[in-house]
Amino acid sequence: MCGIVGYVGGQNAAPLLVEALGRLEHRGYDSAGVAVVGSQLKVTKRAGRVRDLADVLPKRMSGRVGIGHTRWATHGPATDVNAHPHTDTSGTVAVVHNGIIDNAAALRARLTDQGVALASDTDTEVFAHLVALSGADTLEGKVIDALDAVEGTYGLAVVHADFPDRVVVARNGSPLLVGVGEKEMFVASDLAALVRHTATVAHLADGELATVTAAGFTTFRRDLTRTQTTAREVDVDPSAYEHGQIDGRPRMYTEMLEQPASVERALRGRLDERFATAHLGGLEMDARSLRAVRRVKILGCGSAYYVGQMGASLVEELARVPADAEAASEFRYRDPVIEPDTLYVAVSQSGETIDTLLAVEEIKRKGGRVIGLVNVVGSAIARACDGGIYLHAGPEIAVASTKALTTMFVGFALLALQLGRVRDLSVADGRRLVAGLQALPAQIEQVLDGEERIAEAAKALAAAESLFFVGRVRGYPVAREGAQKFKEISYRHAEAYQMSELKHGPLALISPEVPTVAIVPDDELTDRNVAALHEIDARGGPLVVITHAGVDLGELKAERIDVPRNERELDPLLLTVPLQLLAYHAALTLGHDVDKPRNLAKSVTVE
Repeated sequence: MCGIVGYVGGQNAAPLLVEALGRLEHRGYDSAGVAVVGSQLKVTKRAGRVRDLADVLPKRMSGRVGIGHTRWATHGPATDVNAHPHTDTSGTVAVVHNGIIDNAAALRARLTDQGVALASDTDTEVFAHLVALSGADTLEGKVIDALDAVEGTYGLAVVHADFPDRVVVARNGSPLLVGVGEKEMFVASDLAALVRHTATVAHLADGELATVTAAGFTTFRRDLTRTQTTAREVDVDPSAYEHGQIDGRPRMYTEMLEQPASVERALRGRLDERFATAHLGGLEMDARSLRAVRRVKILGCGSAYYVGQMGASLVEELARVPADAEAASEFRYRDPVIEPDTLYVAVSQSGETIDTLLAVEEIKRKGGRVIGLVNVVGSAIARACDGGIYLHAGPEIAVASTKALTTMFVGFALLALQLGRVRDLSVADGRRLVAGLQALPAQIEQVLDGEERIAEAAKALAAAESLFFVGRVRGYPVAREGAQKFKEISYRHAEAYQMSELKHGPLALISPEVPTVAIVPDDELTDRNVAALHEIDARGGPLVVITHAGVDLGELKAERIDVPRNERELDPLLLTVPLQLLAYHAALTLGHDVDKPRNLAKSVTVE
């Protein structure tokens, strides 16, 4: 949940590192720092924002090799001392680290017994001391010696005053890239840090290390055998990675407005009108392989998990194949049975979510087939899967996912349509769904056009300390996603419940101080859902109802928000968009920074 940057070349490293760290602010952090190797090793770090670090950076902090870091507090609070980079006692070695060293407590005790005075509360500091204590005569050897003592996950970058021409990096479960420039090289945990300088990057694999100098890079394993990792040019638009507000609006707002275009991109070239189906070449599965699928298991975390539930419903309805979604963070810890005729789907915007990546590796280890639904080309999950569907949402900078989530839904709709059409889904139903998918961009635009009314409803909700979000069947994962958005950027307690479960607990909490946001599509359960809302209304609970025009709510005292109708299977996407706007305007009303919610990060790279 942190950011790593590094530089080796002909320019002064410090300002480049600080600028690159600023481009990683969307990942979330509470402190930042840089280490530069010149005539000696110099470190500057501060709790707070990157701008706070820039304010205290010495003007004479010169050197052409350096590393930098933004940290989320894990071991020890957010303080100057606990900020990265960490050094050994002599100030010869500096380390930045993403991940968790699981045996840090034992290593700290061992180092203390050896007379090492530890300065911080962190797990990372032990690595700097281990490197310094190694008797190896190369920096690569010292890093390998330290890695041999460490258990856990890491993305690491190390500099050493005695080896002033290089950065040595290592990866195990936390992403690292090497960027290739003109007589200069870069290191980063996220492509966003590099795009202003290079579009040629190499992705390190788990268990891989690299030596990075101004002349280039070499990759190898801990036994020093060379690996064949090469750099490739990626198609990126640097302006798409610009952070901060655009036209005075937060990035989250801009990304919500981009949803019609991103959904159109996700559909482009993937709909086959002649055969009323979808074409997903990236799956690497022919019709016979698709027909052999007997179950679909979807794995994701947070919003990806909730849209995975929507996807499971789509697969069951259209393909009549049993499907379910599970939190990837729990999957591998229950020693799952991996079935050869099950298609596993890993969902992640960044493609680097560690829990989802570890679930993919567990499936692969046991011989299962897994495809990825990811947004970032070349990401770890994309590379680990047997095939997949790229979302084509474009860079998503705000922590709260909007356009990536809607394209995830589209990806699942395309997968369900293709699975259905090799089975029993009729041509007529296929044509109905193709037309429905084609209508989505314009319909999302219609929902966004209703922002003013949604904003008014959001202001009233923002005053509540606690809220319920309720829905049923197709509407329940929509409610879960709505609650997720509301809590993560407004900091209000928001809980999702099945509408059918109200009498089994939640009704006890309904009062004029506890509003409910209800998802009520026009479907086979409309009458039952409306009846449940009357029970809330009878207890004085304020209501906001997301529904379709023509749905009769009776005498309910409710704020009503209508969305366009599509096919019933596709309606959940359109019902989700108003919930994004509700959360956004509630957060603005409360004065929160919607792009950088507290304690959260864009890419969760530690368990």
